[in-house]
Amino acid sequence: MDKHEWQTRAGASWAAQWRRTDRSFGVLTEQLLATLRGLSPAQVLDIGCGAGELSLAIARSHPDCAVLGVDVAPQLIEAAQQRAEHHANVGFICADAAEWQPEPGAAPDLLVSRHGVMFFADPPAAFANLAAAAAPRARLIFSCFRTPAANPFFSEVQRLLPEAPPPANPYAAGPFAFADADHVRGILAAGGWTDIRFEAVDFPMIAGAGEDPLADAEAYFTSIGPAASAYAEMAEGARQRFRARLRDLAQRHCHEGIVSLAAAAWIVRAQLA
Repeated sequence: MDKHEWQTRAGASWAAQWRRTDRSFGVLTEQLLATLRGLSPAQVLDIGCGAGELSLAIARSHPDCAVLGVDVAPQLIEAAQQRAEHHANVGFICADAAEWQPEPGAAPDLLVSRHGVMFFADPPAAFANLAAAAAPRARLIFSCFRTPAANPFFSEVQRLLPEAPPPANPYAAGPFAFADADHVRGILAAGGWTDIRFEAVDFPMIAGAGEDPLADAEAYFTSIGPAASAYAEMAEGARQRFRARLRDLAQRHCHEGIVSLAAAAWIVRAQLA
């Protein structure tokens, strides 16, 4: 998805469904928070903060630091701001992290992101800008998906769609743009980041729960899931057939009232020299 789509259709959908996205990434969020234990940042920048879950969690666990979340989608920023009404040490602005500059005296010494870094149009330039904006010796910690094959949450749903040709550029902005660790290492190193480390994390992504987890999963995958864009373009007959296939998939992955599929991510750490 490009920047315009995040600022329009995708941003509106994700803002309306932020409770579902918080739930689906919940286990990964806890993994990211675990990497921050023992750190005492003064200024935190959350890149592609979405509806603000990670920013708010950091603000709660580090009450002495100032947290700023940035995202290109105004609808997501609005949702994050509403959630932050009672948190004095966190704020949100609609901005592109690839061009963002801090206020005087507010250079971040910790930059974080939960799956918000894979959509830069020019990743080397974006990470170079972030390095220039950050405090000396700033730390960078973010998560991103590994390969589609390692992510049944995506691949199993994509198999239900008409076959589409692979993208011409495997590194084009999108969910899997940072799947290749060597590619990401090169981007970060070019931007001035050092001590680059990758940790493979496997986690369940929850698609459905509640009174009717199958219907909940169907709603997830047709609104913000990996096939939502394709679903939006389908004729009504195709939509009905796709929803039936989704319900069957959800049934097969429903255990104890929860529909979840496996997902695989990198947690990436780096630091400025």
